[in-house]
Amino acid sequence: MISAPVNKARAILDQYGITDIGSLDLVDLAYARNAIIEETASLNADGRTIFGKKYSLIKINSGIQHIGKKRFTIAHELGHVELHRHVQPLFLDNDSTLEYFKKGHQEAEANEFASELLMPAHLFKKACSGKKFSPDLLRSLAETFQTSLTSTAYKYFELGDHPVCLFYSYNNKVQYWKRPEGYSHFIVDYTRLSPPEGSVASEFFKTGKIYPKEQSKQQIWKSTWFELRHWENDRDFKFYEYCIVTAKYNTALSIVWQELR
Repeated sequence: MISAPVNKARAILDQYGITDIGSLDLVDLAYARNAIIEETASLNADGRTIFGKKYSLIKINSGIQHIGKKRFTIAHELGHVELHRHVQPLFLDNDSTLEYFKKGHQEAEANEFASELLMPAHLFKKACSGKKFSPDLLRSLAETFQTSLTSTAYKYFELGDHPVCLFYSYNNKVQYWKRPEGYSHFIVDYTRLSPPEGSVASEFFKTGKIYPKEQSKQQIWKSTWFELRHWENDRDFKFYEYCIVTAKYNTALSIVWQELR
């Protein structure tokens, strides 16, 4: 069943005949939806939405340097405009509220709207179909759709060809994790605990290590994040971890996947 936020995003794309998503001008689109975008310096918020009687004001942190993150933040705030005008008078968003796997409330709905607006499912599936998963693929998809690397990773988790698992950590504590439905490996639950020894996330929180692009695919043991059954040997598996770090907020999104030998 398609959710209301996804339906709303698709309806807007259809209404304006938008097919070239990468060059979509979100400032113009927001204006057409009775919202005005203003960039201003902010220390505690990446995006704010303030509702007026007719028009809404979307304030975006001018300190956001990455265009993909700025576009996703704008699209998220536009989701509030489209879905939540009568819920509350103001929304204030930062890195935590922009995390995609937050179901059942307004922030999750705004993220769903933004994801579909910037990365329509049919185009995203086509763009990654038949391609081997890698950090380079995620970076390529983010460039194609001009959105944040983190939101691209969440979209790939939902629609990509290769099963990946996600682990989101903040201040050296795992906040949540996701694995694909029917995934054959059992995840050890580190929720509210520090990321496991040997993980890329643990290395970041302990030493501040952030790998350059060419080294961002790091091989790990299966037993790092998953249960190793008594008849299994770590050496029989090839698992990798790619960690998307947001040092400003002290967060790490670990993408973990298996490659068959």
